[in-house]
Amino acid sequence: MIRPDLSLPIPERIEAAHFIGVGGSGMSGLARMFLARGIRVSGSDRADSPALHELAALGARVHVGHEAGHLGDADTVIHTGAIWPENPEFVTAKQRGMPVIHRSQALHWLIGGRRLVSVAGAHGKTTSTGMLVTALQALGQDPSFVNGGVIAQLGVSSGPGVDDLFVVEADESDGTFLLYDTSVALVTNVDPDHLDHYGTDEAVDDAFVRFADAAREAVVIAADDRGALRIAARLAHPNVVTFGADAAADVRVSDIVAEGPVAFAVTYQGRTVRGRLRVPGAHNALNATGAIAVLLTLGYDLEPAVRALEEFAGTVRRFELHGTERGVRVYDDYAHHPTEVAAALAAARTVIGEGRIIALHQPHTYSRTAAMHREFAEVLEQHADHTVVLDVYGAREDPIPGVTGELVSADFRDPQRVHYVADWQRAAEHVADVAREGDFVVTLGCGDVYRIIPQVLGALSREGLSREGLSGKGLPGEGLPGDAPFRPAAAGAAGQ
Repeated sequence: MIRPDLSLPIPERIEAAHFIGVGGSGMSGLARMFLARGIRVSGSDRADSPALHELAALGARVHVGHEAGHLGDADTVIHTGAIWPENPEFVTAKQRGMPVIHRSQALHWLIGGRRLVSVAGAHGKTTSTGMLVTALQALGQDPSFVNGGVIAQLGVSSGPGVDDLFVVEADESDGTFLLYDTSVALVTNVDPDHLDHYGTDEAVDDAFVRFADAAREAVVIAADDRGALRIAARLAHPNVVTFGADAAADVRVSDIVAEGPVAFAVTYQGRTVRGRLRVPGAHNALNATGAIAVLLTLGYDLEPAVRALEEFAGTVRRFELHGTERGVRVYDDYAHHPTEVAAALAAARTVIGEGRIIALHQPHTYSRTAAMHREFAEVLEQHADHTVVLDVYGAREDPIPGVTGELVSADFRDPQRVHYVADWQRAAEHVADVAREGDFVVTLGCGDVYRIIPQVLGALSREGLSREGLSGKGLPGEGLPGDAPFRPAAAGAAGQ
């Protein structure tokens, strides 16, 4: 992992940019924006992906693998924090004395002096950013935007607009959200995550206080989240707008009905408007309320703001259906923190009907797994009927001895409700053996766990064919291995 050095100068002019790690959703979105500016773009990533093919179709020169020769005629190199210092393209660029900047500095360069809405928070920021972008477009605006995930109805994670407004998902994980000259700051929530960067919970809070107080126009912040409340109590900002279910919130959500697509009511300055989203989950009613609060600070009225939010169709890798085999639906969700996992599974519970939830959980990073394996086990056991735990996706980290997915499975109170399976094909076959018609399989994690979905669908298909030959026998998926019965998980509500 490379820690961003935000003191490095950003070039005034960029004519040819090379992106190291261009396949990620954030980096590919940035590269798309550079192409839209008429800048020559090249890039590399360790593995092939649809993002690379899309960029190539737009005119970028892309490579699979990292080699010094890939730099070509670039005058500036842009990198993520997830690459290693030994990356040959990074090393060569440094040796040549080329400007080498972090992706957040490239985004800062793109924004220029435009009116910026920055969305930050431990959870919900990608969805909230997508809600704001699509709502502004529904209201007749044409904002520029860079999001951390693909917005479903737009098919892209970024786009150039003609208006002065620019909307970004501001990443707090490495402190780079402090770089932006924000006009309106939205803080969805604050959790003590990313301690590999910050070190302490207090340092996380300090960063959010600095981010919020630096906003030039307004701070919109959650009224229900304990971390956000800590931040709000410390703010010196003259224009703080709170949102949430709390009775004292400036923009208050109530009457949430989470069965299927979520419905809710929003009250502001004594007026109440009811809305219904196209996506499920009580947490999305809260996300929508935060977006509505931002629209209100931008000068829109309550009724059109709520109506505009109803257009939002979700973001890719957030509760996304990938296929159905023999009556088993297979979804994917980006959730990689216990709070996010609880919210995703609670949303699933509202649409599953009489079926069961089978979670395929890929822990993300060794440090988070070591710190939170008990919390992951608790929410998975509470909200899923059965869980299959894969091994840790290390991302930018070196392995930590003894830290594997088994740490999560070992903390389940009922060992019959969980299986740790490091081998993906065996994991897919186990899911197929357990699942029955009407069940709901969801992959959980922000690594590459979505890549297992074709294996799961294939295993389900093969298992369905094998069952057709059974007559008068109990089906393999009618219970857990060892004839232990499935006990339905509690369907309690989850936080954001």
